[in-house]
Amino acid sequence: MIAIDLGSNTLRVLQVDCKSREFLYEYQKIVRTADNLIHTGVISSQAKERIIEAINEAASHIDFTKDKIKAVTTEAMRKAKNSLEIIEEINDKTGVRFEIIDGDTEARLTISAVINRLRALGIVTKNGFAMIDIGGASTEIAFVYGDDIVAQSFSLGIVTLAEAYPTLDMLKSALPSRLEPISDFIANAAKEKSPIVVATAGTPTTIAAMKIGLDFETYEAHKINGMKLDLADMDEQLKRLLDMSEDMRQVAVGTGRSDLIATGIVLFKALLGLLGKDECIVVDDGLREGVALEGCNNSF
Repeated sequence: MIAIDLGSNTLRVLQVDCKSREFLYEYQKIVRTADNLIHTGVISSQAKERIIEAINEAASHIDFTKDKIKAVTTEAMRKAKNSLEIIEEINDKTGVRFEIIDGDTEARLTISAVINRLRALGIVTKNGFAMIDIGGASTEIAFVYGDDIVAQSFSLGIVTLAEAYPTLDMLKSALPSRLEPISDFIANAAKEKSPIVVATAGTPTTIAAMKIGLDFETYEAHKINGMKLDLADMDEQLKRLLDMSEDMRQVAVGTGRSDLIATGIVLFKALLGLLGKDECIVVDDGLREGVALEGCNNSF
């Protein structure tokens, strides 16, 4: 089957053999779905064209007509006034129809993928774990204690924050008040024993890649799955990023991502602080893999 996750920043595609659970083909491209959404309330025609181009590019490597496709989209489409119109146009141009999923579904599927990866890595979390998933227009925080899962999605992401606060100093000044709902959720949802923190999505995976000398083109998920990151790593990689020329930044983190990753690091450090932690475990698997797992499970 083919799982497609159209996020607020990135389009991610995964083809999986449901019998062997082998990943056959992976694709991702920055499309900035939420570009300027905070100001206009709509998905722009430019973002729509980037999405269509990316899907067609992925389809040039995979035959979309021979596999079951499950395509989901998240916060940017949840918020945009023209989301249904955009989804129809994408379907007309690509044959792929996206389903807008709510924040609870997004968190549930992402958690499923993270748990699956932690088991594959042999990482045991006796006291459960907390999950941070920073997206382009939303952030999901979850606490997983065995079968007891408490999760919530918040309308706070790296694309929308980067557009609202053009400098990191402005972002740092605004964050405390913006994070109050997340702080309240953590205070009510966390159990007495503070669990480890697992981080997924582009910000932590990019920091981890930079730490071991990978760039956007040489990135390999299996090399960063299970890596530990601490606050010093985040500070070091942010300084490296800010000291680079624009051309070097594009090589390091991808075209049009440097402002987003810098924003993401500031947000990520703040979220770790709210959780009372100074380190986390990085997992590449996220919503895309959760969609594939559920699709495969439902096919048997």
